Amino acid sequence: MRHRLPPDHYINGILAGDRLLLSRAITLVESRRPDDQALAQLVMEGVLSRSGEAGPRPAASSVRIGITGVPGVGKSTFIEAFGTYLTQLGHHLAVLAVDPTSQRSGGSLLGDKTRMETLSMNPNAYIRPSPAGDSLGGVGHRTRETMLLCEAASFDVILVETVGVGQSETVVHGMVDFFLLLMLAGAGDELQGMKRGIMELADALVITKADGDNIAPANRARMEYQNALHLFPPTGTGWFPPVLTGSALTGAGIATIWQTIQEHQQLTTQNGQRNQRRQAQQLTWFRALLRQQLDSQFYDRPGMQDQLALMEAQVQAGTLLPGQAVKMLFQPSSSGSR
Repeated sequence: MRHRLPPDHYINGILAGDRLLLSRAITLVESRRPDDQALAQLVMEGVLSRSGEAGPRPAASSVRIGITGVPGVGKSTFIEAFGTYLTQLGHHLAVLAVDPTSQRSGGSLLGDKTRMETLSMNPNAYIRPSPAGDSLGGVGHRTRETMLLCEAASFDVILVETVGVGQSETVVHGMVDFFLLLMLAGAGDELQGMKRGIMELADALVITKADGDNIAPANRARMEYQNALHLFPPTGTGWFPPVLTGSALTGAGIATIWQTIQEHQQLTTQNGQRNQRRQAQQLTWFRALLRQQLDSQFYDRPGMQDQLALMEAQVQAGTLLPGQAVKMLFQPSSSGSR
């Protein structure tokens, strides 16, 4: 059995910035064992109740930044350059990841961590892969809790990276203050098309790899995307998403990207949108956890799996209507029938 420490040991260690205890607490959060989950909740509650008074930075003062991008855009390279720049300014940075595809890819995030070799060795940076083989909602739930623990441990900038493509962008958008979309110049309409829906979520777009012979194409792409964004409906926040260019290789544009994020935070803090966004995210998280708990209670009922298998076979064969099957499953006596 894995050795567990008392809750206060984790809480005090996290608030003191102890990386080892932070990692062990995150492991508890990621665990599916009921005893680990019970301990994780005690740690979370203790950290949240004391972080405002004992921790150097309450969570509200941190900046949560989501980063996504098309394949080949160089997310890891960008995060390393951007993260290094932030630590040079004196920020403490945590890099988290949402990777719903890891169960198929065999843990691609570990590869990303080795590509961020310089940043992973930086004493002011902390990189944490997401758990492999989990559901999208599960990863999102655990990432939110991991983010809160990192904030309690004095990390004032949290980068949440999407590793998979698809729904993960929406999940990440639902837990950050600023959503950054990385794009390529001249990557092809079919590749960029998959991101049209994601563009509506972005608070800023960055055309990456804007160096050498690619500077002119990157600037053309910047103008094209800026014009395209004017066709989108207003966000209602008073912020119009800019399109920027940047190079992780030369560092060009990195400072401007951070300045843009700061301007966004200043505006949305002043007009109340930042607080409203976080409140809405808390409510979404609550509802997701509620659905997860209801699902769990339903599917974990004795004999439910056998009953579901029987009904699914009947529905598939056409001998039982779907509506009938659902109604029978929710009848109080249904667990003992059929």
